[in-house]
Amino acid sequence: MKRGKFIALEGGEGAGKSTQARLLAEALQKIGQTCVITREPGGTPGAEAIRGLLLGTEGEGWHPRAEALLFAAARSDHVERLIVPALERGEWVICDRFVDSSRAYQGGGGGLSDAEVLDLHRIGSGGLLPDLTLLIEVTPAIVAQRLALRDGDQADRIGGRHADYHAAVVAAFRRFADAEPHRFARIDGDGPARAVHAAILSALGPLLP
Repeated sequence: MKRGKFIALEGGEGAGKSTQARLLAEALQKIGQTCVITREPGGTPGAEAIRGLLLGTEGEGWHPRAEALLFAAARSDHVERLIVPALERGEWVICDRFVDSSRAYQGGGGGLSDAEVLDLHRIGSGGLLPDLTLLIEVTPAIVAQRLALRDGDQADRIGGRHADYHAAVVAAFRRFADAEPHRFARIDGDGPARAVHAAILSALGPLLP
């Protein structure tokens, strides 16, 4: 059986990844492809339990290294129990965030080195990488508008961090895309959802059946 395709959607807060994951799955299903939509942290019962620990606003939160370890543990379970089995069945896996989010958030924003984050991924998830990572880039003013509508004043622990942290995250994503253009497709996320979706389908052209 032909192995499925693994697509990750990345970007900062308010990039519209969840909407684009849904639109992409609908488009693939229309051409006869079986799809799994999932997210990080999460996707399996164990990883969803860790998500609650990471994003809940109770208590004082986690040191950056502990946070990175929890993300890596959630990802390991996710890869082992959901992502790899689906790919082996020939399905498309569309994931809202993957390892590049850890590189950007715990690395770029949290101060860990890229090598440390990638070492955790190599140990926990065998170094699995998507066939293509879609980096949805949105200008700060539009991000602010979207987050005000989406979250109000109820952001999760990571989403509610200060502006400098999120600026560092966005800058890290840009560095990754600049350094690995073969692995990333950069998508202008400022426009309407359908326009962004069209750009994603164009970027996916070489992978489509």
